[in-house]
Amino acid sequence: MTLGERGARALVEYREGRTGAFEAFVRDATPLLWHVVRGQGVAREQAEDVVQGVWVSFVRHAETIREPQAALAWLLVSARRAAWSAVRGTRAAAARARPLPDDIDEAGEVPDAGVGPERHLLETERDRTLWRVFARLPERCRQILRCVAAADRPDYRAIAEVTGMKVTAVGVTRGRCLAKLRALLDQDDRWEWS
Repeated sequence: MTLGERGARALVEYREGRTGAFEAFVRDATPLLWHVVRGQGVAREQAEDVVQGVWVSFVRHAETIREPQAALAWLLVSARRAAWSAVRGTRAAAARARPLPDDIDEAGEVPDAGVGPERHLLETERDRTLWRVFARLPERCRQILRCVAAADRPDYRAIAEVTGMKVTAVGVTRGRCLAKLRALLDQDDRWEWS
């Protein structure tokens, strides 16, 4: 059963007062919503609130969604809109804020006590390299790889809906995107496979 079909069943059962399928649907769909929201540029700290707000809105509107088959699409569209709103709000707040010199933390982030400074530095540099190379991928590849990484068992129909692709093309495109990422990483002298 696809994620969209599970969403339809969860919505119908939720309207009937049964929550088991709905709880499972929330667990399965939240990673996809998370990556849709993050893909729109919402900061990690804010993304959790945005996704939670989308779920609250979904529950509030559960009775007004005419087609249960549209439950997943409703969530995806709502997540995108909420993300856009959050990004606009963050940009507006940043434009108004002017930090005073005392507000700036010059010491930076303190690494976890369990991780030595060398390891922390190497992991940070590895992550920067990976994200820099990831940003060079085409937008569609970035969308697909975010969605695939978000779920234990990616739902190709949901990914197709998010990306506007045909379901049959998602797997092949995912493979090509991973190959592009690996080729770009191989070109970067600072990257070492481990």
